[in-house]
Amino acid sequence: MVSIKCRDITFSNIQAVIFDKDGTLEDSQEFLRLLGLKRARLADAQIPGVGEPLQMAFGIEGASIDPTGLLAVGSRRENEIVAAGYIAETGRGWLESLTIAGRAFDEADEMFKNASSSPMFVGSLEVLKNLSEAGLKLGILSAATTAAVQKFVKSHELSDWIQLEMGVDSTLHKPDPKLFLQACAQLGINPAATLMVGDSAGDIQMGKNAGAAGCIGICWGNAEVSHLEKADVAIASLDEMIILAE
Repeated sequence: MVSIKCRDITFSNIQAVIFDKDGTLEDSQEFLRLLGLKRARLADAQIPGVGEPLQMAFGIEGASIDPTGLLAVGSRRENEIVAAGYIAETGRGWLESLTIAGRAFDEADEMFKNASSSPMFVGSLEVLKNLSEAGLKLGILSAATTAAVQKFVKSHELSDWIQLEMGVDSTLHKPDPKLFLQACAQLGINPAATLMVGDSAGDIQMGKNAGAAGCIGICWGNAEVSHLEKADVAIASLDEMIILAE
């Protein structure tokens, strides 16, 4: 077991750490923005007029995205359902609206399937190596699909340190604590000995409701953000996770 200190908080008897992916390990804001724009434009090509409202719904704000918005926090399925809702407002039936939204999302995925992975945040790889070498089991639990998590791990050659590659592929979505409990079960570690590290309120709520040993919020460069106020501690860089000597 390992003790980890973040600022003025120490978490003791830790056996595993589960990380979110987008915004936590992967600097994917630009990729998500471009993906959201493409989804909106493809939907607009089928139903003129829905493109701009969809961009706003996704949380696209000019050259950036809202870190608390749908695109940054929601699963692919949640984004798809919201898109279908905007399409349904034009008078289409619900099943037709779901089909149109699904087609736009599938086409966008096809266009981006060969895109290179977004970079990891500076210093993240070293932190993963250090935590793993300290004897901790490490996992990724993302609102993205499991396939996207696997692509990220493969692209950045993280398989030596990451024991769990888990995304959202079913009706369960963050912040449902069942996701965290499933992740811990796959790692073979009790939630009470597992830390959750993420950049959204959903990550924090999920971990707390699942009985995690602690919930660490991260907003790179600025830990003083309101959406992480319920975290046990908020940090501005993963290297603030300090392994204490036993």
